[in-house]
Amino acid sequence: MAPVLPAAAQTVGFADAIKILGASCGKDINTYCKTANLGNNEIGQCLSQNQSKISAQCAADSITVTALLEARFAAQAAAPKLCDRDAQQYCKLVKPGNGNVLRCLLKAQPSVSEKCNTAIDLAGYR
Repeated sequence: MAPVLPAAAQTVGFADAIKILGASCGKDINTYCKTANLGNNEIGQCLSQNQSKISAQCAADSITVTALLEARFAAQAAAPKLCDRDAQQYCKLVKPGNGNVLRCLLKAQPSVSEKCNTAIDLAGYR
Protein backbone atom coordinates (compact mmCIF):
# COMPACT_ATOMS: atom_id res chain seq x y z
CA MET A 1 0.00 0.00 0.00
CA ALA A 2 1.46 3.38 -1.01
CA PRO A 3 1.49 6.24 1.51
CA VAL A 4 -1.48 8.57 1.45
CA LEU A 5 0.15 11.96 1.16
CA PRO A 6 -1.75 15.25 1.26
CA ALA A 7 -2.50 16.66 -2.20
CA ALA A 8 0.63 18.12 -3.81
CA ALA A 9 2.63 17.43 -0.67
CA GLN A 10 6.21 18.60 -0.82
CA THR A 11 6.41 18.74 2.95
CA VAL A 12 4.44 16.99 5.67
CA GLY A 13 3.42 17.79 9.23
CA PHE A 14 3.63 15.46 12.19
CA ALA A 15 -0.03 14.39 12.04
CA ASP A 16 0.26 13.29 8.41
CA ALA A 17 3.63 11.65 9.10
CA ILE A 18 2.06 9.60 11.88
CA LYS A 19 -0.83 8.58 9.60
CA ILE A 20 1.54 7.46 6.87
CA LEU A 21 3.82 5.51 9.20
CA GLY A 22 0.88 4.08 11.11
CA ALA A 23 -0.62 2.72 7.90
CA SER A 24 2.54 1.16 6.49
CA CYS A 25 4.61 0.53 9.62
CA GLY A 26 1.99 -0.37 12.22
CA LYS A 27 2.93 -4.05 12.40
CA ASP A 28 6.65 -3.25 12.43
CA ILE A 29 6.18 -0.63 15.17
CA ASN A 30 4.21 -3.13 17.26
CA THR A 31 6.87 -5.78 16.74
CA TYR A 32 10.10 -3.79 17.09
CA CYS A 33 9.23 -0.44 18.67
CA LYS A 34 6.58 -1.07 21.34
CA THR A 35 8.45 0.91 23.98
CA ALA A 36 9.33 3.87 21.71
CA ASN A 37 7.49 7.15 22.29
CA LEU A 38 6.12 9.40 19.57
CA GLY A 39 8.20 12.30 20.90
CA ASN A 40 11.85 12.93 20.16
CA ASN A 41 11.66 10.83 16.99
CA GLU A 42 12.02 7.63 19.02
CA ILE A 43 9.85 5.65 16.61
CA GLY A 44 11.81 6.92 13.62
CA GLN A 45 15.07 6.01 15.31
CA CYS A 46 13.73 2.57 16.24
CA LEU A 47 12.58 1.90 12.67
CA SER A 48 15.99 3.02 11.41
CA GLN A 49 17.79 0.73 13.88
CA ASN A 50 15.62 -2.18 12.74
CA GLN A 51 15.71 -1.32 9.04
CA SER A 52 16.90 -4.80 8.06
CA LYS A 53 13.89 -6.36 9.81
CA ILE A 54 11.01 -4.04 8.83
CA SER A 55 8.87 -4.43 5.73
CA ALA A 56 10.02 -2.91 2.46
CA GLN A 57 6.97 -0.62 2.36
CA CYS A 58 7.64 0.62 5.89
CA ALA A 59 11.30 1.25 5.07
CA ALA A 60 10.39 3.20 1.92
CA ASP A 61 7.69 5.23 3.65
CA SER A 62 9.98 5.95 6.59
CA ILE A 63 12.58 7.42 4.22
CA THR A 64 9.90 9.45 2.41
CA VAL A 65 8.39 10.78 5.64
CA THR A 66 11.81 11.74 6.99
CA ALA A 67 12.60 13.67 3.81
CA LEU A 68 9.22 15.43 3.85
CA LEU A 69 9.61 16.43 7.52
CA GLU A 70 13.12 17.73 6.87
CA ALA A 71 11.77 19.75 3.93
CA ARG A 72 9.08 21.20 6.23
CA PHE A 73 11.70 22.23 8.83
CA ALA A 74 13.85 23.84 6.12
CA ALA A 75 10.82 25.71 4.73
CA GLN A 76 9.96 26.99 8.21
CA ALA A 77 13.51 28.25 8.64
CA ALA A 78 13.51 29.92 5.20
CA ALA A 79 10.02 31.47 5.24
CA PRO A 80 10.86 34.62 7.25
CA LYS A 81 13.65 35.58 4.85
CA LEU A 82 11.62 34.72 1.75
CA CYS A 83 8.68 36.77 3.04
CA ASP A 84 10.66 39.68 4.47
CA ARG A 85 10.04 41.99 1.50
CA ASP A 86 6.31 41.23 1.52
CA ALA A 87 6.16 41.74 5.29
CA GLN A 88 7.85 45.13 4.94
CA GLN A 89 5.46 46.12 2.16
CA TYR A 90 2.13 44.83 3.50
CA CYS A 91 2.68 44.51 7.26
CA LYS A 92 4.96 47.40 8.18
CA LEU A 93 2.54 48.67 10.85
CA VAL A 94 2.13 45.22 12.42
CA LYS A 95 3.91 44.59 15.73
CA PRO A 96 6.20 41.54 15.31
CA GLY A 97 5.73 38.55 17.61
CA ASN A 98 2.96 36.09 18.44
CA GLY A 99 2.50 35.28 14.74
CA ASN A 100 1.19 38.77 13.98
CA VAL A 101 3.22 39.21 10.79
CA LEU A 102 2.24 35.75 9.55
CA ARG A 103 -1.46 36.51 10.14
CA CYS A 104 -1.02 39.75 8.23
CA LEU A 105 0.64 37.95 5.31
CA LEU A 106 -2.14 35.34 5.27
CA LYS A 107 -4.76 38.11 5.08
CA ALA A 108 -2.79 39.82 2.32
CA GLN A 109 -2.39 36.56 0.37
CA PRO A 110 -3.68 37.77 -3.01
CA SER A 111 -1.11 40.59 -3.00
CA VAL A 112 1.78 38.66 -1.47
CA SER A 113 4.45 37.37 -3.84
CA GLU A 114 4.25 33.83 -5.17
CA LYS A 115 7.63 33.13 -3.54
CA CYS A 116 6.30 34.09 -0.11
CA ASN A 117 2.97 32.26 -0.56
CA THR A 118 4.85 29.11 -1.57
CA ALA A 119 7.14 29.45 1.45
CA ILE A 120 4.11 29.78 3.75
CA ASP A 121 2.50 26.69 2.21
CA LEU A 122 5.67 24.58 2.36
CA ALA A 123 6.24 25.63 5.96
CA GLY A 124 2.77 24.33 6.81
CA TYR A 125 1.51 27.69 8.02
CA ARG A 126 -1.59 27.56 5.84
